[in-house]
Amino acid sequence: MILYEYPFNERIRTYLRLEHLFRRLGQLVPRETPLDHHYALTTLFEVMDVAARADLKSDVLKDLEKQKQALNGYRGNPAISEAALDEVVARLDACFSALNQQPGKAGHALTENEWLMSIRSRAVIPGGTCEFDLPAYYAWQHKDADTRRHDLQQWATTLAPLAESIHLLLRMLRDSGAPQKVMAVGGQFQQNLPQGRSFQLLRLRIDPALDLIPEISGNRLIVSVRLMRQEADGRLQAGGDDAPLEMTLCA
Repeated sequence: MILYEYPFNERIRTYLRLEHLFRRLGQLVPRETPLDHHYALTTLFEVMDVAARADLKSDVLKDLEKQKQALNGYRGNPAISEAALDEVVARLDACFSALNQQPGKAGHALTENEWLMSIRSRAVIPGGTCEFDLPAYYAWQHKDADTRRHDLQQWATTLAPLAESIHLLLRMLRDSGAPQKVMAVGGQFQQNLPQGRSFQLLRLRIDPALDLIPEISGNRLIVSVRLMRQEADGRLQAGGDDAPLEMTLCA
């Protein structure tokens, strides 16, 4: 099954973008080749760009505290394991403390590294990191893989508190929803959302054998899915067949 996720607000959209970048970084850093490590470095710069939003850090801290307060409300409930509750609350506390202790925005410490910032300013230019533009960077790419990997891990460490916080928040958000089987009739599905609940994320699973691509739209009142089929020339055309979907609404 292919999983598609659709955020209902800008905050979750930013979290998902950062999670995507952190996953890519986690795959690229352990590799060996200079090209992989070049893209690991440009991914670091992308994280810094996304995390440059002034209120991102405060949003993450507020969400961590909100989740902690919600979990503490379950204390004394006989259906809830106190040990499991303590473990999750401890993780929330650890993420909150680590992120709160970092000065400024995520990756702020990296902005003080003039060499990295010279690469960052050239990386946005097509072909801007050639050896004649950045000979010092070219020399770094010729160092052994262990040296490059150590440098990348050291630079990425400054972003670790943000990465761990977002990973935990998104995992808890995803766990809040229960999947339901629905049917897209004639390639269309629409559902009114329950009043009084504020959903933040839609998760949609679809069988890849159907060869259909969902176009999702939604707000706090309604969610709509239109199934499309990609033609040989790359254009998307509406798929008119009935198709089963698995949908999860996460609040």
